[in-house]
Amino acid sequence: MYASTGRRRLEILNLKLDDMDLPMRMIRPTSNSATKHTWYSFYNAEAAAALNEYLKTRVDKYSTGRVFIIQSKKRDRIFETAKAKTGLDITPRVLRFWFANEMSRLGVQDRFINALQGRTPRSVLAQHYTDYSLENLKAVYDKAALKIL
Repeated sequence: MYASTGRRRLEILNLKLDDMDLPMRMIRPTSNSATKHTWYSFYNAEAAAALNEYLKTRVDKYSTGRVFIIQSKKRDRIFETAKAKTGLDITPRVLRFWFANEMSRLGVQDRFINALQGRTPRSVLAQHYTDYSLENLKAVYDKAALKIL
């Protein structure tokens, strides 16, 4: 989910099933602050397949409302294990950075990458003359055809 959405660490960990549209592979905006605005973001088919498999194994059946029930110690161990197995320093921050670079390489304009990652537009053009609607962001994301594995 980190690699295919470009979302921040806590945005993924605090994600609730009600914040998602599974058939559209979409995460709805949930909160804003002065510096962190969220727009719609999306995840690819690879992440959707993994998410569906994960949801089938959930024992608590969503009693907390959160999608990912994981303690911080266990979360850190997961990334340490991945680093030991691959030799790569894989963290949510690294995956967020990878998402931005990969989307840019796939031809997505910076202002849409910023929106998908929840960064507030800085330029007047991006603030007032860019279509950040659900339909447009979904079209931009789908056209990029992001692949992780």
